[in-house]
Amino acid sequence: MKTKNLLFVVFIAVLFTSCVTTYYQVYKITPIDKTLLKENSLVYEDENCIVYYNFWDEGGNVGFKFYNKTNQNIYLNMEESFFILNGVAYNYYQNRIFSNSSNYSTAVSRSTAASKSMTGVNNLDLIQTNRISLTNSVGFMTSSGYSVSYVEEKIICIPSLSSKIIRDYAINKSLFRDCDLFKYPSKKQIKPKSFTKSNSPLVFKNSLVYSIGQSGSTLKFGNEFYVSEITNYPENEIIEKKNEEYCGQKGSIKIKFFKNVSPDKFFVKYSKGQDTWKH
Repeated sequence: MKTKNLLFVVFIAVLFTSCVTTYYQVYKITPIDKTLLKENSLVYEDENCIVYYNFWDEGGNVGFKFYNKTNQNIYLNMEESFFILNGVAYNYYQNRIFSNSSNYSTAVSRSTAASKSMTGVNNLDLIQTNRISLTNSVGFMTSSGYSVSYVEEKIICIPSLSSKIIRDYAINKSLFRDCDLFKYPSKKQIKPKSFTKSNSPLVFKNSLVYSIGQSGSTLKFGNEFYVSEITNYPENEIIEKKNEEYCGQKGSIKIKFFKNVSPDKFFVKYSKGQDTWKH
């Protein structure tokens, strides 16, 4: 009876799992300053630095790579730099303490030995004395490690002709719903919802402050963007399976890849279970 109940539970679990369908909501980003669009990339550049954006990630990666073009150090002031989403400013510097730890363990075996004399009569009815040795092994494990803590930097130094990657915030991780968007569209129901800056659900900006050299003057710039399009897709319309290829050799296992990946897009992943919502 218990076996039948267990099989029934497993069957129900598999049934519900098979009913879950995956969907993706894809957001297209448009910069306010159209000069940031350069050959399928989002790039800001002035006489001192180049800032690269790639939003493609789940929830949207609003981070950036800051490249120093000069022959001096550039100091990025994180205390006066902000990520601003729909008019709300979020500090890049948050006075946090980070910690890196490392642990390792060692197995040790320790043996102890003892002997004892025993006297008796052997098979020939003669008296014989023997020594018996006993060995006992005990195993145990010791562990040790270390932890290194460091305080978040207010000022990030970027050496000449090099770059640093700054990443802290996501743009949006929640599903956007609208009467013009089918929540669980079929292939024929896929239709984008378009926005202008004035009616966009998400308008955001990176406001950055930096200086050149220890005594250089402070410079400030901002890169502003807005969500200009949102589209819902079933998984099979945005993901394809193909063999991974490296140096001309194809792997034997098919791997999932996103179609049409672009630095000016990001996605939110969601699933359909027993939900019956149309939009």
